[in-house]
Amino acid sequence: MMNNFKIFVDILKNIFLKYDIVYIVETADWSIKWDGFYLSSNLKKNRIKSRTASSSKYIKNSIIHFGSVNTFINENGIKKVDKSNKIILTWFHITENDKRIKFIPELNNKVDLIHTSCQKTKELLIKYGLKAEKIVVISLGVDLNVFKKYTEEKREEIKKKLNLPINKIIIGSFQKDGQGWGEGLKPKLEKGPDIFCEVVEKISKQKNIHILLTGPARGYVKTRLEKAKISYTHYYLKNYLEIVNYYNCLDLYLVTSRAEGGPKAILESMATGVPFVTSDVGLVSDILENDKNTFICSNTEELFNKSIYLLNSKEKQEEFIKNNLKEIKKYSWQKIAEKYFDRIYNNFL
Repeated sequence: MMNNFKIFVDILKNIFLKYDIVYIVETADWSIKWDGFYLSSNLKKNRIKSRTASSSKYIKNSIIHFGSVNTFINENGIKKVDKSNKIILTWFHITENDKRIKFIPELNNKVDLIHTSCQKTKELLIKYGLKAEKIVVISLGVDLNVFKKYTEEKREEIKKKLNLPINKIIIGSFQKDGQGWGEGLKPKLEKGPDIFCEVVEKISKQKNIHILLTGPARGYVKTRLEKAKISYTHYYLKNYLEIVNYYNCLDLYLVTSRAEGGPKAILESMATGVPFVTSDVGLVSDILENDKNTFICSNTEELFNKSIYLLNSKEKQEEFIKNNLKEIKKYSWQKIAEKYFDRIYNNFL
């Protein structure tokens, strides 16, 4: 009911208000909404009239930026919009079984530009028929005013508030990795929840660990952890920005995805001083260097071995943290929004 009301209000704004840029978000209160929020907020500083909306109906003579492929294409085809608009589409990642791949050649005539956040997705878009000149690669961003590394005293204080075990290594996974928006017992395999569970099960045989989870639809992971008798805590945060506290409780973050556009967890871990080990997905190889910022792994065994090595090496943890706190300054939302303006929107304003 609340989503329907929001869509109704957005449609009224589309009819009666004129904006330079309208960023279309999904109705679920999730990652894409925050992308739109940060872009719109930073563009306003450049006196660009920009807002987010959950519907593109009745918009005319504007730049419409569809913030994810879900907002522009479904299994039945490409959404129709008024021809007076300039159309931008963000497509973060592609999986081989995505039924929307067959519509990619049509996008050459239906959109003005496609944005993606990593070279891997650009290469796949070209492979499936999109012209290279249609594609702009700009990384995801992070709010460095929010995502910060806390002092040890504050970190311990938060751990106590969250009732996390003081005597265990805290490993984090903050994502949606179950299918749908329910309990999530069926895994969303591109997010690698099965790989995550395999890795932490192996780690648990050598280290005394506790898993900290956030995000919706984590049922598959929780079931596996319970079966393996690995302790965990799961919070579904109402306010996404509270997640900075949860990062600051971690000793290690694990990215085990098979396909990503980001993930944002990489940037957020960097900003909060959390050492992490990751599969080679999304923007990882675009912005990180193996053995300098993280360990970039190609299989489950390597994820396990590098995680153990990192947990055993305080010196390596500190090296990664130091390098990442310096590197992350390039990816503030302010700087990323400037790239959107210069390389995308300014072409059409």
